Amino acid sequence: MVGPRSNGVRNGKAFSMVNGGQDRAPASAPPSAPASNAGSECGGIEFTREDVEALLNERMKTKNKFNYKERCDQMMDYIRRLRLCIRWFQELEGGYLLEQEHLREILESAEKKCCDIEVLMQNKEEELNAIIMELRKNYNLLQEKCTKEESNKLAVMDSLSREKEARIAVEKLQASLSEELEKAQQEQLNANQKISSLNDMYKRLQEYNTSLQQYNSKLQTELASANETLKYVEREKAAVLEDLSTSRGHNKSLHDQLTSSREALNEAVKQKEALVNDIGCLRMELQQVRDDRDHHLSQAQALAEEITNYKECTGKSAYELDSLSMKSNELEQTKCLSQDEIIRSLQDQLAVSQKKVQMCDLSAMEARFEIEEQKKIIQDLDNRLADAEFKLVEGEKLRKKLHNTILELKGNIRVFCRVRPFLPDEGATTEAMVFNFPTSTESLGRGVDLLQNGQKHAFVFDKVFMPEASQEDVFVEISQLVQSALDGYKVCIFAYGQTGSGKTFTMMGSPGNREQKGLIPRSLEQIFETRQYLQSQGWKYDLQVSMLEIYNETIRDLLSTNKSCSDVSRAENGASGKQYTIKHDANGNTHVSDLIVVDVRSTREVSYLLDKAAQSRSVGKTLMNEQSSRSHFVFTLRISGHNESTEQQVQGVLNLIDLAGSERLSKSGSTGDRLKETQAINKSLSSLSDVIFALAKKEDHVPFRNSKLTYLLQPCLGGDSKTLMFVNISPEPSSLGESLCSLRFAARVNACEIGIPRRQTNMRSSDSRLSYG
Repeated sequence: MVGPRSNGVRNGKAFSMVNGGQDRAPASAPPSAPASNAGSECGGIEFTREDVEALLNERMKTKNKFNYKERCDQMMDYIRRLRLCIRWFQELEGGYLLEQEHLREILESAEKKCCDIEVLMQNKEEELNAIIMELRKNYNLLQEKCTKEESNKLAVMDSLSREKEARIAVEKLQASLSEELEKAQQEQLNANQKISSLNDMYKRLQEYNTSLQQYNSKLQTELASANETLKYVEREKAAVLEDLSTSRGHNKSLHDQLTSSREALNEAVKQKEALVNDIGCLRMELQQVRDDRDHHLSQAQALAEEITNYKECTGKSAYELDSLSMKSNELEQTKCLSQDEIIRSLQDQLAVSQKKVQMCDLSAMEARFEIEEQKKIIQDLDNRLADAEFKLVEGEKLRKKLHNTILELKGNIRVFCRVRPFLPDEGATTEAMVFNFPTSTESLGRGVDLLQNGQKHAFVFDKVFMPEASQEDVFVEISQLVQSALDGYKVCIFAYGQTGSGKTFTMMGSPGNREQKGLIPRSLEQIFETRQYLQSQGWKYDLQVSMLEIYNETIRDLLSTNKSCSDVSRAENGASGKQYTIKHDANGNTHVSDLIVVDVRSTREVSYLLDKAAQSRSVGKTLMNEQSSRSHFVFTLRISGHNESTEQQVQGVLNLIDLAGSERLSKSGSTGDRLKETQAINKSLSSLSDVIFALAKKEDHVPFRNSKLTYLLQPCLGGDSKTLMFVNISPEPSSLGESLCSLRFAARVNACEIGIPRRQTNMRSSDSRLSYG
């Protein structure tokens, strides 16, 4: 938290005055701390992070530890400065709340304006439709009139012809009928004039119709401009939402500052307890002094009793008795004088201690009262903070839901990027860091920058996981996608990246470590837990599992019991007894013949199958990875659900795929079988790249059949499936070229549109073979 640069000295001096007059140089806060405006109660003072830490780390320093008055004054001054700091935090939070309310009002006004524009457009459209209908009616009436005039014209022509025939027939009566003939000719001229007038009227009607068409086109252009205005309002709405997310980040920083204030308050309470313990020690010392005084008085009384006994028991002379009495008197006077002086000094010390105790009690009461007030204020802040956090969580859930809905409507393939941390033997240094993660509002949690030869390559995906992200953090982001499989959707999640980038760790995790379980075990746990929960709502689910790998362009069943070397060699040569053929049906489902499908009822059964498949999967050692996956691993879970109360049936498919890593022959050092494996892997990944290019360009022909991998993934890449790709990145500078290629490929994948996901509610097929959806 920093103010303007020109006011840095003034703020430093003001806080120096709050810290008890100690000289402090003005310090600048980190860039992430927001600027703040203090209220009138704080006197225009602004606090930086270094100032708050100095206030929290300050310790009471006194020359005399028994000088409680000075310690109490220091504690009162410390509490006063702490209250001033807390008031400043309260005013800062009030400013952020006002800003949030202002943004909400702007958002509401924008939404209202959008609704008004929509209503206005609907009214205009209705008016135009009414005008067009009326014009059509008038046009139909004019056409009817024109038809009647044409019929009249034909009738006149018929009458004229009849008159001519009558004139030829009655040539003898021509003289007598000449006048009638002239009249007929005059009627003919009138009819011609009427016909010409009707033709003019028809032309005018055509011109009027043309003007109406021009007016209609003008209205359409106005409608297009209104739509553009509506899009501009939507963009403004998105900008307001981004500002709201920024305010949420500021609120989180305030929550952190409130936590530090609580720690400071706890430190003050501890100091108060230490002061109370010191008072108890003083009281114990006072009690010990009183005990010593009583002991001296008892000794004096015992001495007097001894003298009396001497007087009674001895029969010595008076002289000796007088001398003894004088000595005893002198001794008593000496002892009494010394004891009186000691008692007076002890009484003075006791009075001073009692005054100190009273002052400490008063200060303790005041501190207790202030602490109670601070507790109430903190409780109020906690309640507000809890409400704000709840609203933030709900808003984040709504944002994720809307984001997923938008992606589903667009039909894009979602892409998550994960950068693995440095391994212990890689020697991570500051100079070796080639990845940056932007902190701006637009790219926070979604952007990653790669630095190569001084040039920055920026990429933005749906989600970016930094190296410190845990397996749980990754799974939380895809949990809703896994839930879609239970709802009847086809879901496909596959991991892509170079060898050694962490694909298998992301999908499978570390064996025997529950905290580092991968996406496949966590997805199965969620599905079984949700199935158990939905049983109370009448749902019953049947789950089937199959696992295969594509090794050297050959499909191998990882659950098959016959896995000897001879079988592997026969499978590679095409001489195996089972033919694993990929077939697509009309509904977009994919079947693999002769593939073993296992019904599962618990996560323990699935874990056993996963361990069995892991032992059967092809792995090998290369220069880039000790345990390099040499095949594409495909885990498929088919879900069939039936609700007995509603008779509703759903069918979902969850495909989790761990692709083999791309690698350069010069780096991997592959020879022999490893060379053949590397060539097959690179060929299948190249085919996958060709398919993505064709989908991005929306070409008519997409080469799915170029490899077994792309043909198996055809429903996921070109159908109605919910598809997500994990692009795994290695942070090593030596892998910079491969990382850049992977990120560019992921960006192309993210731009592909594969269609809107469709929920499957058809009846369950009687075929026991697995559909890959």
